[in-house]
Amino acid sequence: MQLSKAEEQVMQLLWKRKKAFMKDLLEDFPAPKPATTTVATLLKRMNDKGFIDYTLHGKAREYYTLVTKKDYFSKHVNGLIKNFFNDSAPQFASFFTSETNLTKEELEELRTIIDHQIKNK
Repeated sequence: MQLSKAEEQVMQLLWKRKKAFMKDLLEDFPAPKPATTTVATLLKRMNDKGFIDYTLHGKAREYYTLVTKKDYFSKHVNGLIKNFFNDSAPQFASFFTSETNLTKEELEELRTIIDHQIKNK
């Protein structure tokens, strides 16, 4: 299951804060800030999908994530590779390195990362 763009925006705020009340999340939104009811709806949907949960403090809910940013991003990228690159990481890497505006230094940094991963396998 995936998050919508609006849900991802809320998730980014929660990953940054670790735990947050609704008022904290509303403060963190850039202008124009969404309505409280909109954020409440997003939080409910995210909770229903199993991405977040909350603890009650009186009547206030303190929200926290159940999925790490790394795990979410990893699943997202693996889905992208599967769905758009015939489940081929080399096709994805070829597209990524040729169709983005990476500098020579960034490409060399990627090579260093790949070489390090090969060495550790």
